[in-house]
Amino acid sequence: MKVAIFSAHEFEKPYLDRACNKKYTLEFLPARLTLETASLANGCEAVSIFVNDDGSAPVLNALKKNGVRFLLLRSAGFNHVDVEEAHKLEIRVARVADYSPYAVAEHTVALMLAMNRKLIQAHKRVMEQDFSLDGLVGFDMHGKTVGILGTGKIGAVVAKIMNGFGCRILAWDNVENEELKSTFDVTYTNFDMLCAHADIITLHVPLTPQTKYLINESSILKMKKNVMLINTSRGGLVDTKDIIKALKSGRVGSLGLDVYEEEAPLFFEDHSDDILQDDMIARLMTLKNVLITSHQGFLTETALINIAETTFKSLSNFESGIGDQNELMPE
Repeated sequence: MKVAIFSAHEFEKPYLDRACNKKYTLEFLPARLTLETASLANGCEAVSIFVNDDGSAPVLNALKKNGVRFLLLRSAGFNHVDVEEAHKLEIRVARVADYSPYAVAEHTVALMLAMNRKLIQAHKRVMEQDFSLDGLVGFDMHGKTVGILGTGKIGAVVAKIMNGFGCRILAWDNVENEELKSTFDVTYTNFDMLCAHADIITLHVPLTPQTKYLINESSILKMKKNVMLINTSRGGLVDTKDIIKALKSGRVGSLGLDVYEEEAPLFFEDHSDDILQDDMIARLMTLKNVLITSHQGFLTETALINIAETTFKSLSNFESGIGDQNELMPE
């Protein structure tokens, strides 16, 4: 069976090749999956896509016409795929639900620490032989209140790490994690109370119509002045225009992003020779209290191994006609 790997990156190819173990013929395609590129999957029964590929109904129909029967997501999130349309077309879809919550959680904390202790500014100074400390004052994490929006696998790991720092932890989720409450002193509360009391707020919820722009002008006004915001989940959770205004006014003290709502044309590619067309991210990049990484929270060896192995295990299960625990079905 031929498998088209869209948005194929050099860093993942060795892991995919190894996990495939020559069972399938892999077609590595650097292009993102769109309606215009769907024809590249012609002759492939399976397609694998990444977080910024287009899995909308028109694209799925184009893939179906090309003979695609299986769609394999190399991600946990699936907001970019019309699962209901895939089911109608009899295209079986699987995601990688649990590649490594530690990878993203640890990157989340890395952003917190880098922002707090101003590590990027400090490094730049030292490289210029400026060893002064003025303007680099941070705060003790110990004793601060951290608000965690979403305590699924990743959010739960963040809570455990923050407990180790000696932070007070508030959480917001429809389902309360009893282990976090009993062992890690996590207090569940409502959204408004979390916003009002947290010194640091970190996002770990999926992107749905209900969570779209969860962080907006209204919710920001409920937060403590000088709050630190961290988003390693999905870019669409944050209204970028509103967060820029809050950063400029001083309402938000610092912002750490590993995701961005308009990241699809930018992230995972080298644009160093291009003129940046996105005015919002350009504005964010000028602010000293903003740290942006290009969706690399997942990028550990452990995660890449798990993503590759889970992807081809799901395909093997589909090919054998059996169920797969990572299969996505319409709600």
